[in-house]
Amino acid sequence: MKSSHRPQSATSLPRAPRDEASARSRKYLVMMAIRIVCFILMVVITPYGWYTWVFGLAAVFLPYVAVVTANVAQDVRSTGAEAPEARALGTAPAPTPTPVADDRVIRIEESPGGDPGRAAGAPGDPRADDRGDDTDATA
Repeated sequence: MKSSHRPQSATSLPRAPRDEASARSRKYLVMMAIRIVCFILMVVITPYGWYTWVFGLAAVFLPYVAVVTANVAQDVRSTGAEAPEARALGTAPAPTPTPVADDRVIRIEESPGGDPGRAAGAPGDPRADDRGDDTDATA
């Protein structure tokens, strides 16, 4: 909410840590209950077939999935501190400073119709004759 100029509402706040922890433990317990059911179905259902292997694999891999999902926080937004002075009512946002021309900037412009590999006034340049000086352009 750093760019927002509205006050923070109760609905935009993250979940309470206690509520989030109870939701994660509830997910973990549900997955462990499914694992127990997979163990029971693996042993009870006969004749054994491909579904026995599915129940066995589910019983083996569900603890890993349950632990990973229980340890992942649901809301990972970062909430930074906000300065209340910057959001005072009735004040306009601070104007951005205009860029100042820097004398150290070098601007390169191409002259129209010239060879990009040859500079204007170089020996053999036909534009050198048009400048009006008496120098020999072929030297």
